[in-house]
Amino acid sequence: MSHPRVTGVGLTDFGEHSERTGRDLFAEAGLAALDDSGVDPGDVEALFYGNFMGELAEHQGHQAPLMAEAVGLDVPATRYEAACASSGAAVREAVRHLRSGEADVILVGGAERMTNIGTAGATDALSIAADDLYEIRAGMTFPGAYALMARAYFREFGGTREDLAHVAVKNHDHALPNEHAQLRTEISVEDALEAPMVADPLGLYDACPITDGASAAVLTSAEYAEEHDLDASVAITGTGQGGDNLALHDRGNLARSPAANKAADEAYEDAGLGPADVDIAEVHDCFTIAEVLAIESLGLYEPGEGIAAAREGETHATGETPVNLSGGLKAKGHPVGATGVAQVVSLARVLEGESAWSDDVGDARVGVAHNAGGTVASATVHVLEVVA
Repeated sequence: MSHPRVTGVGLTDFGEHSERTGRDLFAEAGLAALDDSGVDPGDVEALFYGNFMGELAEHQGHQAPLMAEAVGLDVPATRYEAACASSGAAVREAVRHLRSGEADVILVGGAERMTNIGTAGATDALSIAADDLYEIRAGMTFPGAYALMARAYFREFGGTREDLAHVAVKNHDHALPNEHAQLRTEISVEDALEAPMVADPLGLYDACPITDGASAAVLTSAEYAEEHDLDASVAITGTGQGGDNLALHDRGNLARSPAANKAADEAYEDAGLGPADVDIAEVHDCFTIAEVLAIESLGLYEPGEGIAAAREGETHATGETPVNLSGGLKAKGHPVGATGVAQVVSLARVLEGESAWSDDVGDARVGVAHNAGGTVASATVHVLEVVA
C-alpha cells in the first residue's frame, strides 16, 4: 500500500478577522496550498472541508461547494463536522480515498469564523458540541467541562496548577517565531498563575483563544507525486479515529481519553510504528489539561506521568519529545474547523525543515497529529513520516 503525500500546504494568519468572510479566509489558505504544491488545479478531484459552526457564525450551511468555488475548483466538495476534530476527520477521509485509488489529488482543509459573534456568541456556539439535554441546559461550558477533567486528573494522579502553567509557558514560547500564530507573546509561570480564574483550576492562560482562520493541504497519491516529480518528502502513513460518549457523566473516567487511545492505536498499527518512534507531536491543547491527556493517550507518557512533562522540559523544542512546536491551540490559535489540517501543516513544515524549530529537531522523521472534538468524544490521529 502506498501512502498519500503532503505536496502543498497553506495557512492564513490565525487571529481576529471579523471583517473577512469564511470563504475569503479559505480562499487564501487553499490557493496558497495549491501554489505551494506545484499541482495543476485542474488535476484536483475533490475538496474535503472541515467546519463546525458556519450556520451559527455566518448563517451559512452547505459550505463545501462554496469553498471549492472560492479557490476556483469545479469538483465534488464535502463538508465534515466532528466539532473541533472536523478537519481531522476530513484528512482521514482524504487519506482513505487516496489509498483506495478513487482519487489521486485531493484538497483538504478547513475554516472557522468566530470573533464576529463575540465571546458570548462563540461560547454559546462552541457549547453545542456538548450534550444539549444533559449538559448545555444545565449551564455547562467547555472551560467548565475541562476544569472537571483537570480536577479528576489531579484527584487520580496528582498535579498542580503550576504544572499546567508550564504547559502554557512552553506553548507560548513555541509560538514566538510562528508568523501565523495568534498569541506571539512570552509569558511566565507567574503570569499564568496570577491570571484571572476561568473555571477552577483553569485560569485565563490555561485556555486557547477564540480564533478566525483557515488551513489547507494538497494530498496526492505517491504515484502522482512521483509521476509529476513533485517535492513531496512527507507522507501520511497512519490514520485512526475513535469515539466516546458525548456527555461527561456517561464516561467511565474523566482523567482518560478513550477515544484518543483508540484513534492512536489504530493510527500506529496502520503505520507499523509505535509511540517510541514518534519524534514530534501536534496535539489538541484547547486547554492545558487537554495536552496532558493527549500525550498520555498517544502513549508518549504513561497515565499520570504526562503532567510533569512540560515542567521537566521534555516537551519543549529542546526536549526529548517536542509537543506543539506551532504553539498549539493554546498560542497558535484554534479556528475550530481549521485546526486538524493546521496540525498536519505544522508537522509537515517541521519535518521538511521549513519551520523555525526545524534545526532544534533536525533528526525528526516521524510526527503525530492528535485532533479532538468536544471533551474528546471524537478524536482523530495521523502519523506523518519523512519518506524521501
